[in-house]
Amino acid sequence: MPRLPELDPDTLTPEQQRVFDTITNGPRGSVRGPFAALLHCPGVADYVQATGIHLRFDGVLPGELRELAILTTARFWKADYEWNAHVPFAKKEGLDPAVIDAIGEGKTPDFTDDDEKAVHAFITGLHRDHRVSDAAFDAIKDAFGEEATLELTALAGYYTLMSMVLNTIEVQPPEGGTTFTK
Repeated sequence: MPRLPELDPDTLTPEQQRVFDTITNGPRGSVRGPFAALLHCPGVADYVQATGIHLRFDGVLPGELRELAILTTARFWKADYEWNAHVPFAKKEGLDPAVIDAIGEGKTPDFTDDDEKAVHAFITGLHRDHRVSDAAFDAIKDAFGEEATLELTALAGYYTLMSMVLNTIEVQPPEGGTTFTK
């Protein structure tokens, strides 16, 4: 059970209602997961959801690489809800289920795609070392350009924030979903 209750849409403050409406009328379609929690702080929720829309729906990175970065971040943070929410998106974007399974098991996948290998090395290094090696940086920059390099860094930061919110509030994954040892 989450540490904060989901807010009743009929009792929202005007600012909460505005953010609620923005989210439900946007590409997410509903307020759930981290946004149900963040709605308790609507000023933050508004900016965070806008950043997420850009990164997830309007970014320059191909979908399978974006989802690879998200899953790698969710696994690093042991963010059960985020992991379960994004595995279907990763599959839909064409990420190999064997790659997804390996990340879920905390292993480095046997990549057959050099771009996926580069994204995983970049994100893993950033989380593990709090820095990105020159080789990892250059691989992403050379393959995708400066904008995508910064977008990938922002994805790691954004989904770190989402993972921290979910873990702090203890938002649970769906029944039967994957859970990571805490």
